[in-house]
Amino acid sequence: MKFTIYQASRQGGRKNNQDRVAYSYSRDALLMVVADGMGGHMHGEIAAQIAVQTLTEEFQKAAKPRITDPMLFLADAITRGHFAINDYAVEQDLLEIPHTTVVAAIVQDGMAFWAHVGDSRLYLFSDGSMVARTEDHTAVAQLVRDGIISEEEAGHHPERNKVANCMGGYSPPQVDCSPPVPLHDADTMLLCTDGIWGMINAQELSALLHAYTLDDAVRHMMDHAEFRGGAHGDNLSLIAMTWGEARMPSKDSISTLALPDGGVTTQINALRPMPGSAAVSDDEIERAIAEIQQAIQKISAK
Repeated sequence: MKFTIYQASRQGGRKNNQDRVAYSYSRDALLMVVADGMGGHMHGEIAAQIAVQTLTEEFQKAAKPRITDPMLFLADAITRGHFAINDYAVEQDLLEIPHTTVVAAIVQDGMAFWAHVGDSRLYLFSDGSMVARTEDHTAVAQLVRDGIISEEEAGHHPERNKVANCMGGYSPPQVDCSPPVPLHDADTMLLCTDGIWGMINAQELSALLHAYTLDDAVRHMMDHAEFRGGAHGDNLSLIAMTWGEARMPSKDSISTLALPDGGVTTQINALRPMPGSAAVSDDEIERAIAEIQQAIQKISAK
């Protein structure tokens, strides 16, 4: 496999960054994950951390070097992450279970498979046009699908950020899986949180990806979204991947042929204290990581 990939995450105008992004690849399969945590002091980011960590760890175990059934894998791994979040909440005696959205994709054999829960999105662009997009799991998005309000009206609706389906909580998530879609050379997949898509529409995203190299397009997306969000803007995170021999090749393109049989590479933005913040210490971060790992291992053992 050959592809170019970049991930980015910024705090925006929020006190903490509750988004998490990760990708992992074997010689024959690629996993990409974006999660947007919801909750109080550290708990939203921990829910998102559990989500991406569960999926990447399950991928590392299952990609030998291919995933046998990508759609089943995504649905099962997301559900496992949901129960790991719940276990963490019980073990830590939390008053409320933290929640997170998630969007994840697997690419193998030239095909893309994806699944999502909530309003983190996946876009597929080909030759400067959007050819696929996930549908948000929100009441406002349903109003748009029913023709009651327009996309433009949805962008200003007071309840546009209320998610109707998520990981973490008393009800298991309804994992929305897409049928496999073939990828063509230079197609680009974009996974992002609402901090990105809420500030930049699909036409603008497509134009940026078509006009610039992938690394420059990612930088412009992050800059535009952060500027438009302003002082009270949301966290903003994304993963962008261009398949095959990119239209504008990058020195950072990846060929998985260099990996040994059974080898897996993973990149994840981990929990860390925010600069200048005394609210979360390094010791608290280390303790949280250990507790997260225990919750994930408990679910993996079942």
